Amino acid sequence: MVNPTFDLIHHHASVRRYKPDPVPASVIETVVAAGQRASTSSYLQEYSVIAVTDATRRDRLALLSADQAFVREALVCLVWCADLARLERVCQLRGYTQVTEYTDTFLTAVMDCSLAAQTAALAAESLGLGICYVGALRNSLPEVIELLGLPRLVFPLFGMTLGWPAKEALIKPRLPLASILHHETYNPDQEPSLREYDTAMIATGIYQGRQVPTPGKPEDVEDYGWTEHSARRVSKAARTGIRLVLEKQGFALK
Repeated sequence: MVNPTFDLIHHHASVRRYKPDPVPASVIETVVAAGQRASTSSYLQEYSVIAVTDATRRDRLALLSADQAFVREALVCLVWCADLARLERVCQLRGYTQVTEYTDTFLTAVMDCSLAAQTAALAAESLGLGICYVGALRNSLPEVIELLGLPRLVFPLFGMTLGWPAKEALIKPRLPLASILHHETYNPDQEPSLREYDTAMIATGIYQGRQVPTPGKPEDVEDYGWTEHSARRVSKAARTGIRLVLEKQGFALK
């Protein structure tokens, strides 16, 4: 099946090099407005977006996001936030008390925000813009919250750089569909599709021909692939203080 929407989706790539050409405010508004058309749990729309265009603030945001150059280079960084503060005011206006201390409440806000962000990303790419998600801003959550003036019940989930691509970005292969799509019940037999994916990822050259000992056979070596790369990442603890920040922002996660 081929149509322009499928073509756009399948040509997504993270863009980390941008031209110095400005992104008009009207374009930012158009992209975010498109994101608003995403599905939303119970029509609550529990998210907000902070558009950071000021060079000084953007530089600070880049520094807080692992000092990544592309965050500084992009002329726009959208910070997507789970937001229950607006509903807090709604409840005050109508004489109710919002219940915010349960995990599902936070999860619905995260899902609302993520759906809106991805819809906005597709809209941006349809206009010829490039985007890259910035999860590293969660490295420095208290500082990001202060920088953006986020009140209680607003939590920054990720950034999204936005700009005109300076070069064509690499479209990375995704996991085989057999790893993702299960029929009726979960299929735990992932090894064949994971081996297939390792081969595809190694062929892109992004791992630069690295080799590692073969698991269980340290005397042998094999190419460094996605499974090795991903296993290394998830075997290390990261951002271990997030729950404390969530609690401070009013998300108790009971």
